[in-house]
Amino acid sequence: MANFTEAYKQTSAHEGGYVNDTIDRGGETYRGISRIHHPSWSGWEVIGAQKGKSNFPLLLKSDRSLQATVKKFYKQKYWDKFQGDEIADQEIANELYDTGVNMGVRQGVRFLQNGLNLLNRDENNYQDIVIDGWFGGQTLATLATHAGQDRSIDALLRLMNIQQGARYVTIMEADSSQERYARGWLKRT
Repeated sequence: MANFTEAYKQTSAHEGGYVNDTIDRGGETYRGISRIHHPSWSGWEVIGAQKGKSNFPLLLKSDRSLQATVKKFYKQKYWDKFQGDEIADQEIANELYDTGVNMGVRQGVRFLQNGLNLLNRDENNYQDIVIDGWFGGQTLATLATHAGQDRSIDALLRLMNIQQGARYVTIMEADSSQERYARGWLKRT
């Protein structure tokens, strides 16, 4: 079964430290956690208390309690939402987790569901599933069926990444100010 810590380490490489970029739609963020989207996260209190200190924001990285709070947040808000511990393939779980952190869990699950439907050989291998962004028993069972019938998950991973890349293009086409994130986003696909 997939391991959260492995996925967390990979995604953490993309999520920096403290940032307060006015162009970023997430606004003030710490390790990818947006104050706009998660204003009640307990870590904001710790960060607020450290802001006036001379070595801010560097001192945040050495705060073990804060780092544990970050990890717990990601496990509960992202990994557990798509039953990461129940997924047999680590690469698929890593991709779902990373996409979920960057675009929202439901978007990542939609990419997975659509990819599974596109790879079922016109429903000869298994029936299409509803693309609703909810990771439940049907999505988990279909993923297991797909994994049992396909020699590798490479095609599924590629389809998930193609959809992710297309979503980034759509975002940048709609708002050119977001082009500044293109290189970082594309590292995730």
